[in-house]
Amino acid sequence: MSSKEASDTHFFNSFSLVLGILIFIAIVLYFWARDLGYQQVEHAQSDAQQTAAVTENIQPFAQVAIAGQDNSALAALEAPKAAPAAMEIPKTGEAAYTAVCSACHAQGINGAPKIGDHAAWGPRLAQGKATLYEHAIAGKGAMPPRGGTTWPDATIHMTIDYMVTLNSK
Repeated sequence: MSSKEASDTHFFNSFSLVLGILIFIAIVLYFWARDLGYQQVEHAQSDAQQTAAVTENIQPFAQVAIAGQDNSALAALEAPKAAPAAMEIPKTGEAAYTAVCSACHAQGINGAPKIGDHAAWGPRLAQGKATLYEHAIAGKGAMPPRGGTTWPDATIHMTIDYMVTLNSK
């Protein structure tokens, strides 16, 4: 046997050994993963619990009320599920803005006009404070009534006054 044939034979044997080891590792990993999967299925929730969890996770995040149709089912969806924790009523408009309003109005989330954006606030300010108070108390667009709080009207007015001063500068 020549040295070239011996070199080729040595390469082929080495390559076959490495390939065999990799195939063996792949087979061991396959069976290990399969066994692990069966163990997880045995410990998984019952089918009814799993179906309920999936159904809850895929519920739409919004509902549509259609004029002229019975929308009474939506009233149950809108009812609060639990009473929110009582939030302390802020003493100043700045504290109220910082505690709640800044969450959306600082970044312009959900269409909320950003503080300092005179183009967005101009038409709103032109409507007058009474309209701003009304919209803040009743809710407008994606903003919930009273900004999602239970604050009294005086606190809402104080907060709106503070926000108007920020946008008048």
